[in-house]
Amino acid sequence: MEGVEAFTGRARDYAEARPGYPDAAIEYIRGLAPPDAAFADIGAGTGKFTAPLARYGHTVYAVEPNADMRVQLAVTLSPYANAKIRAGSAEATGLPGRCADIIVSAQALPRFDIGLYRAECGRIGRPGFILITLFNYERGLEKNGRYDEPLNALYRNPTVREFDNPAFFTRETWHKYFASMEGVPLKSEAGYEAYARELDERFGRGAVSGVLRHDLVTRVYSEKME
Repeated sequence: MEGVEAFTGRARDYAEARPGYPDAAIEYIRGLAPPDAAFADIGAGTGKFTAPLARYGHTVYAVEPNADMRVQLAVTLSPYANAKIRAGSAEATGLPGRCADIIVSAQALPRFDIGLYRAECGRIGRPGFILITLFNYERGLEKNGRYDEPLNALYRNPTVREFDNPAFFTRETWHKYFASMEGVPLKSEAGYEAYARELDERFGRGAVSGVLRHDLVTRVYSEKME
């Protein structure tokens, strides 16, 4: 899993400002498996996808390689004894074999070695498990080169669904949203002030009464794996 340290120092902003996923998408995914299905969330981050599943009582294995993100993940999942955190990667989850009915990657697939991930899914998935990938993208930017190649390598004939997922930001959370992204200058790094001014300008152009609407769409890929 490439870029394991890319989110070190960004986990708190990620937890506070990254958009999650709409209830309709969560319900759709839950509807693909029996009520007692066990999930494996691979590259779980701070638990944006894990927590909604855990609230319904599902057994969820949350696998995350970055130590900083796991700290926030533990905070997010602290109310849920049914959510189990593992320090592992997409290619070597550390999970027991045949433990999951549904294996999910939320927003993380481009960082995986797809061949090794597919093999690991075959090891931890129960017979007939469902493989799911979901991610948020900005409406109008449907083509996402980061995802096209790994998706084509992972799936043969996936079902694809989309769900509206508008996000609303104050000026503070707008800055935190971008601070959560790999490659963006942190406050302690060169180039931060110029980047922050650019974000302020973008916020000022689109905000209404101090709130900026960011039109996102959640796209869900799913396929039953034999």
